[in-house]
Order: sequence, then structure tokens, then C-alpha cells
Amino acid sequence: MSTNTAAIRIRARAGVVIAMAAFLGAVAFFWPFLVAPGTFGSNYAPPLIFGVLLVIVLCVVISEIAEGGINSKALAMLGVLSAVNAAIRPLGAGTAGIETVFFILVLAGRVYGPGFGFTLGCTSLFASALITGGVGPWMPYQMFGCAFVGMLAGFLPRAAGRKEVLMLAVYGSLSGYLFGFLLNLSFWPFSLDPNSSIAYLPGLPFTEQFQRYIAFDLATSLGWDTGRAVTNLICITLAGPAVLTVFRRAARKARFQAPIRFARRDADPGAATG
Repeated sequence: MSTNTAAIRIRARAGVVIAMAAFLGAVAFFWPFLVAPGTFGSNYAPPLIFGVLLVIVLCVVISEIAEGGINSKALAMLGVLSAVNAAIRPLGAGTAGIETVFFILVLAGRVYGPGFGFTLGCTSLFASALITGGVGPWMPYQMFGCAFVGMLAGFLPRAAGRKEVLMLAVYGSLSGYLFGFLLNLSFWPFSLDPNSSIAYLPGLPFTEQFQRYIAFDLATSLGWDTGRAVTNLICITLAGPAVLTVFRRAARKARFQAPIRFARRDADPGAATG
């Protein structure tokens, strides 16, 4: 990714805020392994509390990124791609794990930079939730997960041609598994009978609790995550070269980071002279 195509630059302060957001996001997702039993009085309270916290964190991060220099052209591109992602997401609707929202997110993050990828992940999922009626306590977790999928795509190493498409396809496939792994953590503690051998059991040591979660993830989510990973792999492999070309052509024409210069207006040649 060439730096001159980055639609939104991440400045130093925004980078610090994103790092803090990543830490808080990890706490929000991994709370079953971090929160002491009985701290909140109910297994239902932590997802709601951390969900609200994630919304606040995302708002702060986006405001910091925007303060770093999101101009009207980048904002227009963000709006268009958010609308496209929100429109095509229901085509898969998660059936058999088929998710059509990720491949554009990965490709846009690659071309337009990590700041744009992070913001697009948030806005795409928010718009999609409003359209499909998918607003709920799970939405902040989905927004946060997609935000980091888009952002990390912008940090991938330089590559070109088929190597770049292959790298993005592999990343998209792995991100499909990682997204499912993280999202399951948000509802695992109250999704099963507590007597089940793969259910969340407060008070267990970390290793035993993690083994239970791995078994839960493999038993209930592996097929769906595989569908998401395969969808990402196929979409990026087939459509990636053409979409990357279109995105880069749009970036060159938009010149997102071109400096603005003000020239002094020449004197009116028709003005009367003394």
C-alpha cells in the first residue's frame, strides 16, 4: 500500500487511542477469563456493560481519527462503501456462515489505509444493523471485530500482483475464523446449560475454562466460521484484482492527501488606473 492513497491518516494521538481501544476490546471479549465470579451478580450483565463501553470507545476512536484529517472526499468514499456493504450483507445473511461484508472491508482497508478500514468496519456494521433490524447487545462486538479486520488489512506488508491478492485472500480467510472466535466469546457464558461439559463455569482455572471454550467453538461454530473463511477466500481471489484496481484508480483521482494551497487572486485587469 502506498502512503499517498491513504484516505485517513492515523496520527500519533489517534494511534495511542487505538492501542488503548484494542486493550479495552480484548478485555470486553475475553471477560469470561478475566472477571472474577460474582463480580457483576449475573452472567448477563458483563456483555451489556462491555457492549456500552465498546460503543463509547469506538466513538472516541473515530473522533480521534476524524480529527487527524478526514476530508469531504474521504467522507464521501466512506459513505458509499458503507452503503454498499450494508446492501450486500443481507445477500449472505450469515446462512451457512456466508458473509459478504468482509471482502470489501479487507480490500478497502488495504488500499485506503488502516484508519479508513477501522472506520469502515464500524459504519458498515452499524448501517447494516439498522437496515436488517440487527440492533442488539451483540452489535458493538460485531462493529469492533469488523473495525479491526479492516484496520489490520491496512497494515499488511507491501506486495503486488498475484502475491498481493493471495496475501489478502489468506488474510481474509484467517480473519473469518478469528471474527467468529471472538464473537462467540460475547455470548458463550449464557448460551448453554451450565451442566454441559463445554459450558462456561465460573471459578475454573484459565486453562480449563479455555479448553471448554475451544471445545464449544469447535462444536458449535467451526462450520459457520469455515463458511465465512471460504467466502472471503473466494470473493477476494475472484473479485480482488478488479476491485483493487477500481479502488486505486478512485484514490488517484481523489488525491485524498493532496495539500490545499491558496493562491493570491490577481488584480482586476479592467480596473481603472489613476
